[in-house]
Amino acid sequence: MPKMSTEPARHALNGATMGTRWSALFFTDARFDVAPLQAALQDAVDEVDQQMSGWKPGSDLMRINRAPVGEWMDAPRRLLDVLRLGLAIGRDSGGAFDVGMGDAVTAWGFGPGQATGERIRIALSAKRRPGWETLEIGEGRLRKTGAITLDLNGIAKGYGVDRLAETLQEFGIHAFLAGIDGEMRAAGLRPDGQPWSIAVEQPDPERRATHSVLALEDGAVATSGDYRHWVDVGGRRLSHTMDPRRGAPLTASPASVTVVAGTCAEADGWATALMVLGAAEGGALAARLGLDALFLSRAADGAITATPAGRLFSGA
Repeated sequence: MPKMSTEPARHALNGATMGTRWSALFFTDARFDVAPLQAALQDAVDEVDQQMSGWKPGSDLMRINRAPVGEWMDAPRRLLDVLRLGLAIGRDSGGAFDVGMGDAVTAWGFGPGQATGERIRIALSAKRRPGWETLEIGEGRLRKTGAITLDLNGIAKGYGVDRLAETLQEFGIHAFLAGIDGEMRAAGLRPDGQPWSIAVEQPDPERRATHSVLALEDGAVATSGDYRHWVDVGGRRLSHTMDPRRGAPLTASPASVTVVAGTCAEADGWATALMVLGAAEGGALAARLGLDALFLSRAADGAITATPAGRLFSGA
């Protein structure tokens, strides 16, 4: 009788979501049937996209954006959880992260439509109240207490990664590396007993190169940067990260900020907030809050300077 192999089988699953792709890497017994898990992982990210997309007119987020001010609206639990987290990061960052920037995102061409001068002028002149003052969340419902257009681009992908992680664990897989578009979450160790290796990219728009490598066992990492997603407005390249204080894209910021946290949604939201605050103010806030962050700044000659916050990046 032939012997069964005791070597774990490597599985690398992936699929489309949120205009990019999700991935899940893990090892199991060779007899493990991946088909049900593949379907469940796809369902998990599809649910996040259907609830939180700013591109799909039929998403729950867009339905809430169309609702009148003051009207209570039913909303799914997962969307409410992400909005609560977004509002908390907004408060704790002094408004550097704001879920209410949907009008500016659209005006500057980072949504489904094209940037227009009129939309940009309106976004720049809008009198804004922060999201935590403008959104009231109850049990299974919410209402807007003032004019606000919600956008979850700075946190939804991270939450999607968390849903991939939860789904893997529901299938009895407790050691894995899951991700969406560079936002990653790791659990457990590889079969050789080593942590999962995750590259921190060099912030170079022309090529993909590694600045440093993280060894991650149980945690999540997300990066916000100026080098992958931008629009050209009047011949000027503008990053997708919005400055809530101006209603416009950042004009002076680090080239990238990488954050490690317990969940990918937290890492995603805080990477955006610290990008807005910059290395000095953001690094000081990260230190006060106990966040692990790495700021990469680009000099005029293209040289990259690393500024760490927290113990994890102290040797980067």
